Amino acid sequence: MDVNAAVAAAAAIAGVCTGVIAMLAFRWSEREQKRPTRTSLHTDPVLPPGVDTVLSVLRSSAVVLDEADSVVKASSAAYALGLVRGGKLAVEPMLQMARDTRRDGEIRQVELDLPRRGTGRGEALAVSARVAPLGSRLVLLLVEDLTEARRIEAVRRDFVANVSHELKTPVGALSLLSEAVMDASDDPEAVERFAGRMQIEATRLTNLVQELIDLSRVQNDDPLEDAEPVRVDELVAEAIDRSRHQASHKQITLAAGGTAELQIWGNRGQLAAALGNLVENAVNYSPARTRVGIAARRVTAPGGDLIEVAVTDQGIGISDKDKERIFERFYRVDPARSRATGGTGLGLAIVKHVAASHGGEVTVWSSEGQGSTFTLRLPEAAAHRERGSRHGGGPSAEHAVPDGAPASAATTTYEPIPAPEVLP
Repeated sequence: MDVNAAVAAAAAIAGVCTGVIAMLAFRWSEREQKRPTRTSLHTDPVLPPGVDTVLSVLRSSAVVLDEADSVVKASSAAYALGLVRGGKLAVEPMLQMARDTRRDGEIRQVELDLPRRGTGRGEALAVSARVAPLGSRLVLLLVEDLTEARRIEAVRRDFVANVSHELKTPVGALSLLSEAVMDASDDPEAVERFAGRMQIEATRLTNLVQELIDLSRVQNDDPLEDAEPVRVDELVAEAIDRSRHQASHKQITLAAGGTAELQIWGNRGQLAAALGNLVENAVNYSPARTRVGIAARRVTAPGGDLIEVAVTDQGIGISDKDKERIFERFYRVDPARSRATGGTGLGLAIVKHVAASHGGEVTVWSSEGQGSTFTLRLPEAAAHRERGSRHGGGPSAEHAVPDGAPASAATTTYEPIPAPEVLP
């Protein structure tokens, strides 16, 4: 569902609920006006019949205030958001809205950014507040948390902007190169040189479009389709073959071990793309004449056995700041290097979503200057058949490489790696 439509739907639902509650309150108020009143005594306000039931099923945070601005009723969500403290409404703009509505009886709505308490990071909480009269003495406040919707909208805007930029680069280059070819029609060497550049940009454009397609297929983390047992050694062989040329050019040794007789339950195409992205990244970010290792093993987990596949390099490593963002779409640790190697910034985002859709996870251990280890943890095919479910058990955190561990710690517990396959 579109984010704007979701926000509009939430506002509509809140409006309907407010109308229902107001109608109940109006009828209750009419009945109350027909009864004898005790003007000499101040009685505690009582919610109109049915209102308490309606408030209990609302997803919105609800607060009912009396004529003294004291809280008569508040939902648990209102307390969780920090709207109510000490029996009082703690948000001054909302309190002023309630007073204005009590004075003139008009329904008011406003969007506010509230400080998020307890985080220490000054993050804002985006909310939509709606105030309506509830009978002659009470005021109803309904608050919707829009923070997640705002975040999704920001991600969508950034994604569209990044896609536009990434598509513009190769398309613009192809346009200029095609003009250069036309101008150099009488120079065969120049035509050949420009044509070669055009092939490079066309390949970059093709890769970007393909990765956008791959990401659109897996980003919803939907249940798997066409899942089957997939041999790990075949996935590893395919990933190595995909990076063979680049590794050979940089004289990087590719080595694999521990993959025999292991099988993962999942979609073969998605698994091949995920592992291929990890190996390709390892090669692209490794200096010449180093080593990239792919190791696999079976681990025991409460929900069923998992298969761990780890890709280790001796590259530049990743800073703590970058590790928090490397799985974001289009985020690059080293933009210059990524563009030089044709990277789109979508590879790790695809890996994350493939792992999630398979009931697993991907984690990273890295130290600057010492290299990185990316580990895929996915349900074993045999364990899946025993459970009779398409999703494996939760990832086993006990096997993660601890922060601050040396680079060797990422692979020392794996089965011995045989003699590496040295590329010419």
